[in-house]
Amino acid sequence: MTHGYSVGGDGGGAVADRPTVLVRMADAGDVYISWRWLGYDAAPGVAALPGADIDAVVRELAAALPDPSVPGSLERTLTAAALAAPDSEYLLARDLSRALLPYELAGQLHTLYLQGIRPLIRLQPSPRVAQVPWEILAPAPEVRLIDIADIGLLAPAGIVHAPTRIAQSWAETRELPVVAVLDPRVPGFRADSELGSVLGRMNHPTPLTERIADHIGAGRIRPEVGEPTEIFRRTDLDRAWLSRALRGGAARLLYVGHVTAASPESGQSENTELHLACTADTVGFAEPHRTHRPLSAKDLLLGTHTLDSEPVAGRELWPVPSRVALIACESGGDLRFTEALGLIAAMITGGAELVTATRWPLPTDLAFQRLGGATGATPLQEVVCAVDAAHETTDPVAVLAQWQRARLRAWRGTGAIENSPVLWSAFATFAT
Repeated sequence: MTHGYSVGGDGGGAVADRPTVLVRMADAGDVYISWRWLGYDAAPGVAALPGADIDAVVRELAAALPDPSVPGSLERTLTAAALAAPDSEYLLARDLSRALLPYELAGQLHTLYLQGIRPLIRLQPSPRVAQVPWEILAPAPEVRLIDIADIGLLAPAGIVHAPTRIAQSWAETRELPVVAVLDPRVPGFRADSELGSVLGRMNHPTPLTERIADHIGAGRIRPEVGEPTEIFRRTDLDRAWLSRALRGGAARLLYVGHVTAASPESGQSENTELHLACTADTVGFAEPHRTHRPLSAKDLLLGTHTLDSEPVAGRELWPVPSRVALIACESGGDLRFTEALGLIAAMITGGAELVTATRWPLPTDLAFQRLGGATGATPLQEVVCAVDAAHETTDPVAVLAQWQRARLRAWRGTGAIENSPVLWSAFATFAT
């Protein structure tokens, strides 16, 4: 009965006919959730989740996450908050599951689990629960949702089916170069400042430099460099360079750096900013930060519309490749807005089929080492390697889920902060 399905092992390959459940949520006082199955004979369902319970558990989650605006928040996250230890993290995961996972859907997933079948959950959360890491939900003491299902996010349908969108095909472009923007120098900001280095000194062999060396050996990395260390902390990776690199043809975009997310209260997700090496005299919609002007989602969407006498559309300036990784603080914050027009929307509008981004601010390796006591650990670099490797495969969602299960096993086995879900469950993959 499991023929043709992705079964309970950690295979991770793409299997077209495995059961898939489409889950959609909406805020309306309470949170309404509906689901329907593809490739599995199970009843669709609808449930109303009590709004008070949702709000309480979302506050519980928020208290466990880093908040750059609160002094000492990052240290608390890594040492004292719910995600800092397995016992307290499990209690948070249990509360999330009780509030968010309908009994009927949990039963259907459990039935497949008992048959050794691991389905795919494709989820479209409501803004109210957009930061919830569904991977860690604990429907039973020894079971997490990532144990029994692979989980991906549904890109908003209005963006996917926009009449001007021209999607890039992975099958047709997979041999093209990888455009990598890795910890670029932001003009006007020192390495130890708020927009400083996220990776630290990369002047010795690390898991990430070894990964870059493989790309150099294959002749597939842009910018073209002779040594891995030459690709980090560059001063020339501005929006003009990015435009040239993408227009030259690319299979993937890998960005590791800073994102400044727009506040959900503003209602203006298009103001979310990507920090490249652009100087303040660069033409763009975002306001300068000292001697630097960020590249905003609005820039990517509109190009130079209203900014130039002969405007060029965003998708022409920055034709986005099939696969994009945005490894930066809250780079996937679009879904916190009713109108999702942030970086995820911009990337998909520009041509991406699949985008991996983050739900909340990420601790750096230095933070894990200095604040969390994880001496010598490089969990952020390992995340970059895992996402980069997954994006080279046929089914990145399944491969990243496999990696997350490995991190969960390490968390269960060691309780070490570098294995905490505070990092690995921050990542979500949006697919069209």
